[in-house]
Amino acid sequence: MDEEIKKEKIIIFDTTLRDGEQSPGASLTQKAKIEIAHQLKALGVDIIEAGFPVSSRGDFEAVKMVAKEVKGPVICGLARSLKKDIDAANQALSPAKRRRIHVFLATSKIHMKYKLKKAEEEILRQAVWAVKYAKKKCPDVEFSPEDATRTDPLFLYRVIEAVIEAGATTVNIPDTVGYAMPEEFERLISGIVRSVPNIDKTILSVHCHNDLGLAVANSIAAIVKGARQVECTVNGIGERAGNASMEEIVMALATRADLFNIETSVRTKEIMKASRLVSTLTGIPVQPNKAIVGGNAFSHEAGIHQDGILKKRTTYEIMKPSDVGVGESHLVLGKHSGRHAFKDRLKKLGFHLKEKEIDSAFEEFKALADKKKEIFDEDLETIVEGQIAGLRKRCFKLEEVYVESGNKVVPKATIKLKIKGKIITRSSTGDGPVDACYKAIDKMVRLRGKLLDYQLRAVTRGKDALGEVSVKMKAKGKIVTGRGASTDIIEASALAYINALNRLAAK
Repeated sequence: MDEEIKKEKIIIFDTTLRDGEQSPGASLTQKAKIEIAHQLKALGVDIIEAGFPVSSRGDFEAVKMVAKEVKGPVICGLARSLKKDIDAANQALSPAKRRRIHVFLATSKIHMKYKLKKAEEEILRQAVWAVKYAKKKCPDVEFSPEDATRTDPLFLYRVIEAVIEAGATTVNIPDTVGYAMPEEFERLISGIVRSVPNIDKTILSVHCHNDLGLAVANSIAAIVKGARQVECTVNGIGERAGNASMEEIVMALATRADLFNIETSVRTKEIMKASRLVSTLTGIPVQPNKAIVGGNAFSHEAGIHQDGILKKRTTYEIMKPSDVGVGESHLVLGKHSGRHAFKDRLKKLGFHLKEKEIDSAFEEFKALADKKKEIFDEDLETIVEGQIAGLRKRCFKLEEVYVESGNKVVPKATIKLKIKGKIITRSSTGDGPVDACYKAIDKMVRLRGKLLDYQLRAVTRGKDALGEVSVKMKAKGKIVTGRGASTDIIEASALAYINALNRLAAK
């Protein structure tokens, strides 16, 4: 039997607390940073870039507190290639048992000319000096040639070789403005591996931005070509369009294990918890269709998909929801849902109906689904309870309700009922639209009851919430109740009244 090939390890460098915090409006308090850092430890990331210490006193103190309290992962601080930045990072990181100083310097022509106003040789000397100076403070030093993907490759090779010689233990290649295409990024990483003679003395890392929506694709492309550290953030937050999404990279490697003989240290069941915590504390919501952690990531509405999921989960899901900390798949009941999903949800809610009752309830469900975007469990309970509550033989069925009302007109209602297979229509005025409806109904039925009670309440969520009306009637010495539900409270009122009349007729 062949021995199992040992998987290579990809280092997960999480920069949620540094680059992620640079998302507009995402500033984190010291307490929030500590809480997220503890969750990142629970998640199992290898390195936590806790902040940019020189940027503010608050960030300095937050990095220092993370370095003091969070044990296990390497704690990293960012610094420009300047003495004051490196000193600040070193001081802030001093409480950490495992620490890293991350220095960076722009190398692209556009940055050198317009931002730094320096020539290539000046940049090269400054990069080497920064790494050597940081190395005196900390044995673990990472260097990033900012805007590497728009840097002349030959100059980039020179810089990388020089900083490795100066002592850089990790060299990170940033696609700072999210400019690269996956094929380009592959060529760049391959060129570095092939052309930098001492590249084997360092760990090659990548840091991709998502301006063109390619951050994760570029990160995966780089891994294929030899990168062994990826820099990423929870939920993909970060400057402009954000960074490579940690959860997408991790789950891509795990799900496509057939392509990658690679593993990470991330405990994937902690992913959803981390996502929600970061979203809550930064105030940045996760878009519903976000891969892995979006609200719709494991939701299915189409009837064909729901039927497939119920028969065999892998027909439409390539990951188990539980693998990322989501309880289970969610079959969204809406107008595209089919009978299979409807029956399955009723079963989970504890209802056991006969086939004819299911047919009738499914008909009501479809009618409601045309009015609401999503049907909640409370909606189903209201529908099904109507089927269970003595309505197996209905004398009266509402076909249509039309109301004219306003604060300066006399309310008028026109009701269309099916009575013993025949359609009958009557109109009436009343003190209000509900009263008008009830008087129109009274004209069509022989039962004369007295309305004892009328109640209205919202039973579901949202602006299109289902309204439920409950009525109590007395006729011929008997008291009955009736319920009706609809997104239209006038229709719900009519349904409740007819429901009560049907009960009277049954008695």
